[in-house]
Amino acid sequence: MQKVQTKLTSQGQVSVPAAVRSFLHLMPGSVLVWSQDGDRIVVERAKRHSTAEVHQALFADGAPLGAPAKSLSELKQGIRQRMQRQHAGR
Repeated sequence: MQKVQTKLTSQGQVSVPAAVRSFLHLMPGSVLVWSQDGDRIVVERAKRHSTAEVHQALFADGAPLGAPAKSLSELKQGIRQRMQRQHAGR
Protein backbone atom coordinates (compact mmCIF):
# COMPACT_ATOMS: atom_id res chain seq x y z
CA MET A 1 0.00 0.00 0.00
CA GLN A 2 1.27 3.44 -0.86
CA LYS A 3 1.52 6.15 1.76
CA VAL A 4 -1.60 8.26 2.10
CA GLN A 5 -2.27 11.42 4.09
CA THR A 6 -5.28 12.58 6.05
CA LYS A 7 -6.00 15.79 7.95
CA LEU A 8 -6.87 16.06 11.61
CA THR A 9 -10.11 17.98 12.25
CA SER A 10 -10.51 20.56 15.00
CA GLN A 11 -12.30 17.86 17.04
CA GLY A 12 -9.31 15.49 16.74
CA GLN A 13 -10.92 13.23 14.13
CA VAL A 14 -9.34 11.68 11.04
CA SER A 15 -10.85 9.88 8.08
CA VAL A 16 -9.49 6.40 7.46
CA PRO A 17 -8.43 6.17 3.80
CA ALA A 18 -10.32 3.67 1.64
CA ALA A 19 -7.18 1.60 1.02
CA VAL A 20 -6.66 1.21 4.79
CA ARG A 21 -10.34 0.39 5.40
CA SER A 22 -10.13 -2.27 2.71
CA PHE A 23 -6.83 -3.72 3.98
CA LEU A 24 -8.11 -3.97 7.58
CA HIS A 25 -11.62 -5.08 6.50
CA LEU A 26 -13.14 -2.14 8.42
CA MET A 27 -16.85 -1.43 8.46
CA PRO A 28 -18.88 1.22 10.28
CA GLY A 29 -18.57 0.46 13.98
CA SER A 30 -15.20 -1.29 13.66
CA VAL A 31 -12.87 -0.54 16.57
CA LEU A 32 -9.27 0.53 16.05
CA VAL A 33 -6.46 0.08 18.58
CA TRP A 34 -3.70 2.70 18.72
CA SER A 35 -0.35 1.79 20.31
CA GLN A 36 3.13 3.22 20.49
CA ASP A 37 6.07 1.35 19.00
CA GLY A 38 9.20 3.40 19.68
CA ASP A 39 8.73 6.70 17.86
CA ARG A 40 5.84 5.36 15.75
CA ILE A 41 2.13 4.96 16.37
CA VAL A 42 0.60 1.69 15.19
CA VAL A 43 -3.09 1.47 14.31
CA GLU A 44 -4.71 -1.93 13.95
CA ARG A 45 -8.16 -3.42 13.98
CA ALA A 46 -9.26 -4.56 17.42
CA LYS A 47 -9.68 -8.28 17.79
CA ARG A 48 -13.21 -9.42 18.48
CA HIS A 49 -12.42 -11.67 21.41
CA SER A 50 -9.29 -12.23 23.45
CA THR A 51 -7.74 -15.66 23.69
CA ALA A 52 -8.60 -15.63 27.41
CA GLU A 53 -12.30 -15.16 26.54
CA VAL A 54 -12.20 -18.01 24.04
CA HIS A 55 -10.43 -20.26 26.55
CA GLN A 56 -13.02 -19.43 29.21
CA ALA A 57 -15.82 -20.19 26.76
CA LEU A 58 -14.27 -23.53 25.82
CA PHE A 59 -13.30 -24.67 29.29
CA ALA A 60 -15.71 -22.80 31.57
CA ASP A 61 -16.79 -26.01 33.30
CA GLY A 62 -13.22 -26.58 34.56
CA ALA A 63 -13.00 -29.99 32.93
CA PRO A 64 -9.95 -31.85 34.24
CA LEU A 65 -7.05 -32.68 31.98
CA GLY A 66 -7.75 -35.94 30.18
CA ALA A 67 -11.54 -35.48 30.24
CA PRO A 68 -13.36 -36.60 27.10
CA ALA A 69 -12.93 -34.12 24.27
CA LYS A 70 -15.88 -31.97 23.28
CA SER A 71 -17.20 -32.12 19.75
CA LEU A 72 -16.77 -29.13 17.47
CA SER A 73 -20.49 -28.35 17.71
CA GLU A 74 -20.28 -28.42 21.54
CA LEU A 75 -17.28 -26.04 21.46
CA LYS A 76 -19.06 -23.65 19.08
CA GLN A 77 -22.21 -23.72 21.20
CA GLY A 78 -20.16 -22.97 24.34
CA ILE A 79 -18.49 -19.98 22.67
CA ARG A 80 -21.84 -18.74 21.35
CA GLN A 81 -23.48 -18.95 24.79
CA ARG A 82 -20.55 -17.24 26.54
CA MET A 83 -20.46 -14.35 24.07
CA GLN A 84 -24.24 -13.91 24.28
CA ARG A 85 -24.08 -13.72 28.08
CA GLN A 86 -21.10 -11.35 27.97
CA HIS A 87 -22.67 -8.96 25.46
CA ALA A 88 -26.31 -9.22 26.62
CA GLY A 89 -26.19 -5.93 28.49
CA ARG A 90 -24.72 -3.87 25.66
